[in-house]
Amino acid sequence: MAERSFKAEVEHLRKGEGDTFTGEGILALTKALLENGVGYVGGYQGAPISHLMDVLADAQDLLGELGVRYEANASEAAAAAMLAASVHYPIRGAVTFKGAVGVNVASDALANLASSGVTGGALIIVGEDYGEGSSIMQERSHAFAMKSQFWLLDPRPNLPSIVKAVGDGFALSEASNTPVMMMVRIRGCHVTGQFATRDNQRPPLTVRDALSEPRKDFSRVVLPPMSYQHEQDKVKNRWPAAEKYIREHGLNEVFGPDRARVGIVVQGGMYNGVIRALQRLGLADIHGQTEVPLYVLNVTYPLVASEFLEFCDGKDAVLVVEEGQPEFIEQQLATYLYRAKAPAALHGKDIFPMAGEYTGQVMHASIESFLRQAAPDLLPGQVLAPNEPAPEIPDLSKTVPIRPPGFCTGCPERPIFAALKLVQQDLGQHQISGDIGCHLFAALPPFEVGGQTMGYGLGPASNAAFDGGGARRAISILGDGGFWHNGLSSSIGNMVYNKSDSVAVIVDNFYSAATGGQDIPSSRASNPSKATNNPIAKAVRGVGVEWVREIDRTYDVPQMRKVFEEALTTDYKGPKVIIASSECMLNRQRREKPQRAKAVKEGRRVEAPRFGVDEDICTGDHACIRLSGCPSLGLKRLDDPLRDDPIAHIDHTCVGCGNCGEVADAAILCPSFYEARVVHNPGGFERWRKGASARVIGWLQRRREARRLGFADQTVPEAAE
Repeated sequence: MAERSFKAEVEHLRKGEGDTFTGEGILALTKALLENGVGYVGGYQGAPISHLMDVLADAQDLLGELGVRYEANASEAAAAAMLAASVHYPIRGAVTFKGAVGVNVASDALANLASSGVTGGALIIVGEDYGEGSSIMQERSHAFAMKSQFWLLDPRPNLPSIVKAVGDGFALSEASNTPVMMMVRIRGCHVTGQFATRDNQRPPLTVRDALSEPRKDFSRVVLPPMSYQHEQDKVKNRWPAAEKYIREHGLNEVFGPDRARVGIVVQGGMYNGVIRALQRLGLADIHGQTEVPLYVLNVTYPLVASEFLEFCDGKDAVLVVEEGQPEFIEQQLATYLYRAKAPAALHGKDIFPMAGEYTGQVMHASIESFLRQAAPDLLPGQVLAPNEPAPEIPDLSKTVPIRPPGFCTGCPERPIFAALKLVQQDLGQHQISGDIGCHLFAALPPFEVGGQTMGYGLGPASNAAFDGGGARRAISILGDGGFWHNGLSSSIGNMVYNKSDSVAVIVDNFYSAATGGQDIPSSRASNPSKATNNPIAKAVRGVGVEWVREIDRTYDVPQMRKVFEEALTTDYKGPKVIIASSECMLNRQRREKPQRAKAVKEGRRVEAPRFGVDEDICTGDHACIRLSGCPSLGLKRLDDPLRDDPIAHIDHTCVGCGNCGEVADAAILCPSFYEARVVHNPGGFERWRKGASARVIGWLQRRREARRLGFADQTVPEAAE
């Protein structure tokens, strides 16, 4: 069950010549692929292009009508390998995945693809996940493009430019026999706009047609001596062909006056930020007309020296706007200027921050600083005037707490780590490795379980060095998404082969939850186009794991605790795998809430569980919070003057999972948690019983209140004179 359905939006992908498309960048990308005769598409979900895979999945009917093959690949490596179809056949193919981490996973296939070269256009749409909205390490895909000689597009973040870049990418790939990466940033993926559509094109040669006429060419096999020839071909033929195509077809753009003392070179994806900064400085209007010349690199690799030197001709100084580090583009452009003995001074990271996202304020301040140095006469008087001392920005780091990611309300993974924390209180602290996915949040308070992560599905593999025996067994965590992505072979298979004596916990929440809730082989859903309901237990036993324990309700904290204790103390020597299964609460709520709302609207009886805390019983020691951390479980102060400490309190966001009560029971805490049932559209008898109960309770409360002795009832004797 994907995070979002695009069933309604994909109908707009049928628009043809003369129509106008309105929507998000990811939908525009899909439309552009269809307009450019793509023959096959695939990829692996992951922010910021998770929804692009969801769009493709929802558009399978349309893809089938056009003869386009769609594949939801098991990993980024599988997606990149799919592009092998474009090596020998003139078929355009496109795959998509998340930026640096996806490129890392796919690196072997991508390197081989770049070496052999392609016949049909091969396009890799990379969701560049850089900046404060990112969920990964801060790296760029640019380095890989340079290393393996992929051409790298970075289009301006508006729909017409993004759509044009898809066509340019395919054409550039075919003109230079080189695969092309197209980088779309987070904002570009979800920017909304319009563009004029064209008719969708059926691929001239479909993958089905290609099967009837197989092709092969041993010169494209990456083996010596062909691999040596591939390197020479890149430099002598493919690179010059790419530069020629880029220049002749104007893939890069120049805006602003023809002659000026200064200019700005900017990555296409950063164009909007630069224009906005110039607008704030009074040097550009709302239509993008700028008084400072801009050289916009919609192709950031390869850089075309002749284009750049022409832009620099007659200028005293040029500023390079390149987000992220190292400054690959700036270094290359500096080399061009040096070799040409050009007089223009090059600025970039000497003004802009070396690392970090170029927010609006960073962009404004840096461009203003550059212009103050190089062309102060361009700045309006009010900007050029001596600045008043900027108001000091208060340091809120001591006041406002950081907001790291955490488990959702009712998350079934929370009780797993509560149980593990309880076990460690009895058996001592263990070496625990985490993994990519929601379960990595357990490294944070209140659980503080696991201290490192090395990659998707690599939890047990990252603990391999600690498997040499010791006082306590190592524990590894991985999710069901990571298990099917890479974990079965690289982690579980590795444990079996090396006769590991450690414990692996596979968190099975029925989906690839961390990437948007997509189905995976072990999902319980019935998916008409995919094979689901393949048990994880069957897979791990199939590779040789003999000690396997399955828990089908992770909220049962006592049972979770019991299984952990068994795995950590058993005499069995060999890999031990615990499969802890409960449905992702976020996906469950997405499915059940509409059904529940519909039933209530139709007048049907609906019963929903809610939990609460008995104020009279709660002692206020907050141990339940330290073992749960649920967002719906907080603190509440009482009006009772004899009780100063706040007590535990469950707010209206509770989804009724029962984890807080289970944890309190397992930890032998106070029995203050209770379960209530909220009944919508109750029957006649239920309403009568509710009314009768309310009347009796009200009468008892009034009687107790009447007998209560208050301060107003006391007679105070008058003081003697």
